[in-house]
Amino acid sequence: MIRKVAAAVLRLWIVPVVLVVWELGTRALAGPYFPPPTKIAAQMGELWFSGPPTRLWLNDTALTNFPYSIANLLTGWVLSGVGGVVVGVALGRSSLLFRFLDPIIQFGRALPPVTLLPLFIALFSTGARMHILLIAFGIVWPVLFNAADGARHVDPLHLDTARVFRLSRVQRLVKVILPSALPKVFAGLRLSLSLALILMVIAETFSTIGIGYQLRVAERGYDLPGTWGAVILLGVLGYVFNQIFVLLERRALAWQSSAQRRT
Repeated sequence: MIRKVAAAVLRLWIVPVVLVVWELGTRALAGPYFPPPTKIAAQMGELWFSGPPTRLWLNDTALTNFPYSIANLLTGWVLSGVGGVVVGVALGRSSLLFRFLDPIIQFGRALPPVTLLPLFIALFSTGARMHILLIAFGIVWPVLFNAADGARHVDPLHLDTARVFRLSRVQRLVKVILPSALPKVFAGLRLSLSLALILMVIAETFSTIGIGYQLRVAERGYDLPGTWGAVILLGVLGYVFNQIFVLLERRALAWQSSAQRRT
C-alpha cells in the first residue's frame, strides 16, 4: 500500500512544477487573460470552497451545482453504456441485423450532438432530462461500436467448446461472448466517459444550474479567475473519473490478465 501511494506521488511530481512555472510566468507577463494560479485558487475558494469543514469546505453554490452535474453525467453515461452494449452485442452476433441497422446507426453517429441541442431543448426543455439524454446520445457510439467489434471477433474455439458442452444461447452470451468482448467494451466506456464531461458542459450552458452554467456565468461576467477555475475543476473531475474507471477496469479484467500469464 505504501509503495502504491509513493508511486502515485511520484507520478504527480510534474503538477507542482507546472504550478510554479505558471505562477512565475503569469506574474512576469502580467497579462489580463492569464491570471496566476494563486489568484485562481483564491477565486475558486470564494466561489465554491468557503463552506465549513463538516461539508468538506463546499458552500451552498457547490452543493447545488456539483451533485447536479455529476449525477447527470453518470446517469447519461450508464444509459449509454447499457444501451450501447446491448445493441452492440446484438449487431456483432447478427450479420443480418447489422446490415439492416447499419445505415441508420451510421447516420446517427455522423450527427454532431451539439447541432442537435436546439432539438433536445425543444423536446425536453432545459432540465436534467435533456442533459441526460443529450449526453447519452452523444457518447453511446464508442460503446456500441466497440461492443459490436468485440462480440464479432469472439474466438471460434471458445464458441465451439460452448456448443460441445451444450450451453444454451443465454449461457453462451453470458459465459463466452460478453467476457470475450469486455476489453473492447471497457475501451468504449472509457472514451465515452471523457466525451460525457464535454457534453455535460455544453448542455449546461443553456441551463441555470450546474458546472457548465457556472462556467458560462464567469465568462459572461469577464471573471477570468472564475473561468479558469471552472476549467481546472472540470480537468480535475475528468482525471478523477478516469482514475476510478481504470481501477474498476483492472479489477473487472483481472481474470483475463491471469489467464494470459498462465498461457
